[in-house]
Amino acid sequence: MDVFGSLLQGFAVALQPQNLLYALIGVTLGTAIGVLPGIGPALTISLLLPVTLKLDPTSAFIMFAGIYYGGMYGGSTTSILVNTPGETASVVTAMEGHQMARRGRGGAALATAAIGSFVAGNLATLGLMLVAPVVVGVALLFGPAEYFALMVLAFTTVTGLVGRSLPKAMFSLFLGLAIGLVGIDMQTGQARYTLGVPELFDGIDVVNIAVGLFAVGEVFWVASTLRYSREDLVSVRGSVWMTAQEWSRSWRPWLRGTALGFSIGSLPAGGAEIPTFLSYNLEKRLSKDKEEWGKGAIEGVVGPEAANNAAAGGAMMPLLTLGLPTSATAAIMLAAFQQYGLQPGPLLFQNSRELVWGLIASLYVGNLMLLVLNLPLVGLWVRLLDIPRPLLYSGILIFATLGVWSLHNSFTELVVMYLIGAVGYAMRRLDFPIGPTILGVVLGPRIEQEFRRALAISQGDVTTFVTRPISLVILLVAVLVLASPYIPLLVARVRGERGPARRFAIGDDTD
Repeated sequence: MDVFGSLLQGFAVALQPQNLLYALIGVTLGTAIGVLPGIGPALTISLLLPVTLKLDPTSAFIMFAGIYYGGMYGGSTTSILVNTPGETASVVTAMEGHQMARRGRGGAALATAAIGSFVAGNLATLGLMLVAPVVVGVALLFGPAEYFALMVLAFTTVTGLVGRSLPKAMFSLFLGLAIGLVGIDMQTGQARYTLGVPELFDGIDVVNIAVGLFAVGEVFWVASTLRYSREDLVSVRGSVWMTAQEWSRSWRPWLRGTALGFSIGSLPAGGAEIPTFLSYNLEKRLSKDKEEWGKGAIEGVVGPEAANNAAAGGAMMPLLTLGLPTSATAAIMLAAFQQYGLQPGPLLFQNSRELVWGLIASLYVGNLMLLVLNLPLVGLWVRLLDIPRPLLYSGILIFATLGVWSLHNSFTELVVMYLIGAVGYAMRRLDFPIGPTILGVVLGPRIEQEFRRALAISQGDVTTFVTRPISLVILLVAVLVLASPYIPLLVARVRGERGPARRFAIGDDTD
């Protein structure tokens, strides 16, 4: 009953006029950037970090959550009509959704994606509301050694499941950790990696890093590939609503996709890409009309879209209860918490109840807003694709520059931002994932602090990480996750089989 009482208090916060306004801004902006290919929630939130610094934290996070959810909604539009996912979690939606559009059922595909997202988003929020207090109770048992092990697990899962080679993912992670070391060591007072530049003594602001990697790097990448990209838009033809048969074929995949998305999205190894692929494969296996798959099966749109949005709700749970991001967008939101001097974790639920429950309540409000925005305004969102790419991305670059300059009016910070942007472009060019870098930057200082605290408590005994049961179990899981791509190869060699094992890797890192 305390949970529902807290939720009522959260609605009292979320329904305040200014918070309703920020929720509307968030979902509208999120839908728009979800529609535009290449611009995801992580990029948008990173751009807004400098200009939201003076906002009330509750209003800011309500807007950020709206952007996160809206990006998941909007990504289905380009997947269905252009066959170009607006963000990586909508890749699977394009497989069947675009075929439906080519057959004149684009309106039905967009409708079932929007309704499925609404159902999944609300059920995921309900799960977050009921499960988060339990996770908080467990997290109160954690000490420095357990938090260190948990962050090691976060690093291994993100680097192991980003869809690229493990060496590249590890390089990306260690690059982020190295950037996070720049500045004054808080324990010894020694300057580290500052190159004698006084402006770097306080470290590199995580806002500069996020804007440089996501916004500036993306602009450079688009500028270099613009002449080679092409998009063919399929107009919405036929009925813009679902038939009775399509309704009957949709509700079960909605529920199954929600269960997959929330459960996997809540894990440190989660993310939105894995459950969307699993949902697609599950619906294809359960379907009675297998010959329709590849030609526009509605279940192939319904299940992945529900899993996509439920995973976004699931990702909020480790972020709020443990301070662990499971995606690039969640990592940027963690940086936003740090910008406001807040540390997500068990104490956040005690010290900032109004913020936490106002945020959870706003997810219900935002999902309703998104349903209203997406169903009748499909034509408006599609027209965003007419914006010339040069104008759109030059505007992003200008906004990024002004935002970083407004923080401290520092020319050095602008130079650092553009240098990091060049690094982000090179990483895209060489197919290095961006997600582990920002995760290393955000969690690097914290994992160093927890490591030192654990050693101080144990008087320098490094075995404290394996003698504490919870820490040991988490570290063993981290080792298992890191080794999992190679287990099939090892099994094949033991059996005397030849040929490389297939590695299970899905998705990207920009959600």
